[in-house]
Parts: sequence; structure tokens; C-alpha cells
Amino acid sequence: MKISNLVNTLLLASSIVLSTQAFAQNAVVVNGTPIPLSKLDRLVQNSGQENTPEIRNKARDVLITKELISQEANKRGITKEPQVQDAIEQAKLSVLVSAVFEDWISKEGIKDKDLQTAYDSMKSQMGGKEYKASHILVESEKLAKSLLTQIKAGANFGDIAKNNSLDKGSAVNGGSLDWVSPSSLVPEFSNAMVALNPGQISQAPVKSQFGWHIIKLDDVREQKVPTLAEVKPQLIQMLTQDQNFQKSKFMEMMESFKSKAKIQ
Repeated sequence: MKISNLVNTLLLASSIVLSTQAFAQNAVVVNGTPIPLSKLDRLVQNSGQENTPEIRNKARDVLITKELISQEANKRGITKEPQVQDAIEQAKLSVLVSAVFEDWISKEGIKDKDLQTAYDSMKSQMGGKEYKASHILVESEKLAKSLLTQIKAGANFGDIAKNNSLDKGSAVNGGSLDWVSPSSLVPEFSNAMVALNPGQISQAPVKSQFGWHIIKLDDVREQKVPTLAEVKPQLIQMLTQDQNFQKSKFMEMMESFKSKAKIQ
């Protein structure tokens, strides 16, 4: 083989390899415009769905649609129209505002005093007593009275609950609700529960919107209030979802930016 033919063959083979590698790095090529594979990967990841071939195909279709619209807009000269440019700029600004604010909040926006104020507010709603209670829930007062009679005669409360209670979540545990705060229960139930002493069972069935309850109080204790450090992640999440807090912090952020800027 002549040297020139060998060189041409090697160049052709090299170009094929490079072309294949370039293609592998792209999710799709639309009218000659490549869309990187990384863009497809990011779209799938941000969708929160499982990375399956079906989801990837749907994401690829989205990228193709976006690229075709973009190309058509450029072809028609739409992107040069002032009102379209203003709208694009406004959309870009909206994204940047959100991203900058989120970054500022996460790094410097939430002060120790903000956390302390939120913690004090949360703590004021906690405290007091919590109760370890069990119950049996049935549809009718007649059945509730019958079961209560059996329990008073010596039948095991837990067994009665497992076999009869409509509250399947607690029934499997012998009717146990574990430790609960009175404020987390319907008033009829909580009022009857707090009137009992540990070890006592309600003398009569208690009616609520759910049916008829036979209530047993197992124990009472002072509710433990977690430390600020223990609930710090929850406090941060709570603050970042509070609209009034967001508004005040956005104003604080902008004042901070302005104070450091040279505005003429």
C-alpha cells in the first residue's frame, strides 16, 4: 500500500472514531445543533423520576421540542423583537432572583437570633404533659359497652383491641397509641383521657366523630422539649417556607447589597 493511501486510511478511521465519540457525548442532534448528553442527564435527574429508557426518551423529546422552538424563533426573527427580549430578560431575572436569594439564605440569611425566635415560639406551644394511652374503637355504643363489660370482668384489654378495634394501626399493638399530646387528639377523646389516672380505663364508652372509644391510660409524664440544636434543621425548613419571613429577609438581602454597591 502506498504511503499516501495508508495516511488517508488512517485519517478516515480517525475521523470515524472522533465522530462516534462526539455522537456519544450528545443526546441528540437537531438540524445540525448538538444537544449534550449531560443536558439530558440533568433533565432526568431534576425530574425526580427513575432513570429508565422510557423516561429518558420522554426527556429527549422535551429537549428536541425546546430546540426546534428556539431554532424556529431565531429563523422568524422573533427573538429580536423588543417585547420578546424584555420577556426573556424578565424570565431570566426571575430565575436569578430565586437562585441568589436561596443561596444567600442558606449561607448567611438565617441568623442565630432568627433561629432563637422561631425556637421560642415553638417551645411555647410545647411543654405540659403527654400521655401513654390505648384505646379500642368500635362503631356502636352497644358493642363498646359489651366489650367494656368483658374487660371489667377480667378480659385482656390488648386482646380485645386486636380482635375488635377499627383502628388497625393501634389494634396490632393491643390498642396502644404510644405517647401522645392531648392537643393532637379530638377533644372528646383527650378530655376523657386526661381525666383518668394511670392504669384506669374509662368507666363508659366515649363518642367521637370516629365512633365509640374505650380508653385506657397507661402512664403520664412531662413532655420533653428538644433543644434548639436538635430541631435546628426543622426550624430552618420552617423559616424558609414562611412567606412573611421570606419577604423581610429579601428586603434585608437587598439592603445589604445596596450598602456594599457603588451606585451613582
